[in-house]
Amino acid sequence: MEIETMVERVEPFFGESYTKGYEVIEPVDGLMLLRCVEPTPLDATLYEPIVCLILQGAKETIVGNTKAELRAGRSLVVSHDLPIMSRITVARPEEPYLAMILSLDVALLRGLYDEVGEVVGGDDGPVASSLAVHEAEPRLMDVLARYLELAHDPLEAKVLLAQVRREVHFRLLVAPHGGMLRRLLRYDSHASSVASAIDHIREHFRGTIPAPELARVVGMSTSALYKHFKQVTSTTPLQYQKELRLLEARKLLRAGVDSVSSVAYDVGYESPNQFSREYSRKFGVSPRAHLASRA
Repeated sequence: MEIETMVERVEPFFGESYTKGYEVIEPVDGLMLLRCVEPTPLDATLYEPIVCLILQGAKETIVGNTKAELRAGRSLVVSHDLPIMSRITVARPEEPYLAMILSLDVALLRGLYDEVGEVVGGDDGPVASSLAVHEAEPRLMDVLARYLELAHDPLEAKVLLAQVRREVHFRLLVAPHGGMLRRLLRYDSHASSVASAIDHIREHFRGTIPAPELARVVGMSTSALYKHFKQVTSTTPLQYQKELRLLEARKLLRAGVDSVSSVAYDVGYESPNQFSREYSRKFGVSPRAHLASRA
């Protein structure tokens, strides 16, 4: 499947109107299509495990000090919940940024790994980042195209969706940039322990999480957890928790809560002044500015 053919198949789902900002649609369960007609500023978000195929235009993602350039024909795989900064760098109305995004089902991946893990291996090489970019393989593009085609036939979608979704996960599991997925699925791997640490932080991000306590939860020493968490996520557990607090705060402010102080306390800060400083550094504007924008 050529990338140009994929573009031709995706464009009709959006019609001919060109609006500012993102347009996101879900033509078939589990598969999102994204279009943007202009470059965007750098923005923070939280990626959960996904595969993203860039069809047109270009995007930049930043994790810690690692920058990844995404262009047409490349696929992005994210294996862990990951705070990232990103921006669309190439997009215009006559040739918008287009991408296909599929959320990954770790349980489905684990079931496949239990079946074929001995064949594909656990990828015992050096620990890789939880974000990997690679040229999209033809077989991955082909199965994503078939996934999209299910949008045109509800009966086929009802019968074949689970099968096609399973094939997507299999293709990723055996792909060159699927190494972190394979590590994640090994219960005794550092990647799996980091995933457990992330789950704990996400559940308790509003409270204090002492490093020794987090290390005990995942069965690692404090120093080992710090080392492998940084290798996988390009950040530290404490910084990761801070990122979650700030992202949650932005969501609350955009929802129109009562005050900046109430948001600061709600997400776990003891000092509204510290919250405002860190929020401004993260997003480039004060929390009060985001609150005022909802007025």
